[in-house]
Amino acid sequence: MPLSKEIAPHLPYLRRYARALTGSQASGDAYVVATLEALVADPASFPRDLGPRIGLYRMFSTLWNSVPVNVKGGDEPSRSSAERNLAQLTPRSRQAFLLQAVEGFDETEAAAILNVGPQEISNLTTEAGREIAQRVATDVLIIEDEAIIAADIEFLVTDLGHRVTGVARTHKEAVELVGRKAPGLVLADIQLADGSSGLDAVNEILRDIDVPVIFITAYPERFLTGERPEPAFLISKPYKVDSVKATISQALFFDRKAGKRAV
Repeated sequence: MPLSKEIAPHLPYLRRYARALTGSQASGDAYVVATLEALVADPASFPRDLGPRIGLYRMFSTLWNSVPVNVKGGDEPSRSSAERNLAQLTPRSRQAFLLQAVEGFDETEAAAILNVGPQEISNLTTEAGREIAQRVATDVLIIEDEAIIAADIEFLVTDLGHRVTGVARTHKEAVELVGRKAPGLVLADIQLADGSSGLDAVNEILRDIDVPVIFITAYPERFLTGERPEPAFLISKPYKVDSVKATISQALFFDRKAGKRAV
């Protein structure tokens, strides 16, 4: 199959990424066109070993990062609040964040696109999380009955610059903590210490406040039923620290809520 046909299905998504990166569709499209022109001029430059989608994003990123003003950062004509937030991120961390949070690449794929090692992409993801927290730092409620896991989550939340209002081990404790201070984010497990349900606790909380919820659970199949509504953010145990940090940043950055019922 000709390369042009291999990459064609991925061009709309590259345009989306380019728009988010530059702050305007016109500017983003100009970089996409420049990428395609470079490919036409030198087809052998395409990294076929990466596959059509990752290879296309790699070529775009190589071009983008070759322009000095992009490496230094600038004032893009952003319009939405999310776009204004994006403009405040340093260029490399912005790319790492968008590739994972918006485009759905995992860390290995994002590292291949940016042509960096796995540790650097991890560092960039953490850096993005801290930069986002500087703008949208919030109070976080943790609903988790396992003390070691709760302590680990609390550490990574505070490491990003957020504040933990409390750790609830049961449905009742979670509701009581929210009554004392409404959080800006909830991180919740499903099965709790007394046999109660984190899902039930979240649904009760969502009746009173509108807040993003991230479920961190060993039972993701309880959510992924194919029916709506489903939770906006779901992480399976055992989790990767960087995945949790990236999801926290994504939930707060785009201000995406779980809805009035989680599932």
